[in-house]
Amino acid sequence: MEAYFWQVPVLIAVGTLAGFLNILAGGGSMLTLPLLIFMGLPAATANGTNRVAIFCQNIFAIAGFKKQGIFPIRLALLCTPPALIGSYLGASMAVSVDDQTFRRVLALVMLGVLVFITIDPIKKLRQQEVHMSAMRIAVLMVSFFVVGIYGGFVQAGVGFLIITALLIHGLDLVNINAVKVLVIFAFTIVALGVFVYHGQVDYALGLALAAGNSLGGWIGTHVAVKRGHDWIKRFVSLTVLVFAFKLLFF
Repeated sequence: MEAYFWQVPVLIAVGTLAGFLNILAGGGSMLTLPLLIFMGLPAATANGTNRVAIFCQNIFAIAGFKKQGIFPIRLALLCTPPALIGSYLGASMAVSVDDQTFRRVLALVMLGVLVFITIDPIKKLRQQEVHMSAMRIAVLMVSFFVVGIYGGFVQAGVGFLIITALLIHGLDLVNINAVKVLVIFAFTIVALGVFVYHGQVDYALGLALAAGNSLGGWIGTHVAVKRGHDWIKRFVSLTVLVFAFKLLFF
C-alpha cells in the first residue's frame, strides 16, 4: 500500500500526540491503531506497522532520558528478559479475541491504575532505596513476563501495565517511565521481528508514523523529567479516565 500525500502529515500529527502519551502514560496506540485501520490496513498489518513507530519512538525516548540523567539500567535488565520471552509468545499468537471483551478488560485495568496512583499508598517508600529481595525480583520477573505477552500481542495500553508493575516496587513515575521505554524498546524488537517475518508491516506508513512518534517521545522525556512525579501523576490520571471512558462507552 502506497502512502498518499494526505496520509503522511496526518500520521505525523497523530503520531506526535501518541508518542507523547506513550512516554508519559500510555495508550498512544489506541489512537494510531484505529487510524492505520481507517487508512485501509488489515488489523494484523496495522498492528505490525504500529510497531515500527513504537521502535523508533523509544530510541529517541531512551536517548532523551539518558541525556537528562535518568537511566535505571539495572532495573530494566531485570525486567527485560521475561518481557522478551512473553513478547515472542504474544506476537506469535494467531488467535482473535472478542473486541468488546478486550475493550472492557483494558478499561478495568486502566481504572485500576488510576485508583492506585490516586491513593498512592507507597509515597513514603519512594523516599528510600528499594530493597530488591529475591521474592520481589521473582514477582517482578513474572509480572514482566505477563506484560511481554500482552505487549507482544496487542501493544495498546501496555504502558499502563508497566506502570502498575513498577509502582508496587516504590519507584517514582519519572524513573518508571525511563524503565518503561527501555523494556518496551527491547520487546518491540522481538514483536516487530515476528510481524516482519509474516509480512504484516507496511513500511511507508510505519515510517511516517514513526516520525511523529519519535518527535512526541523526545518531547515527552523532557516534560517528564522537568515536571516530575506529581505532574505526571495528574497527567496519567486524566489520560486513564479519557481512554477508560472511551473503551467502556464508545
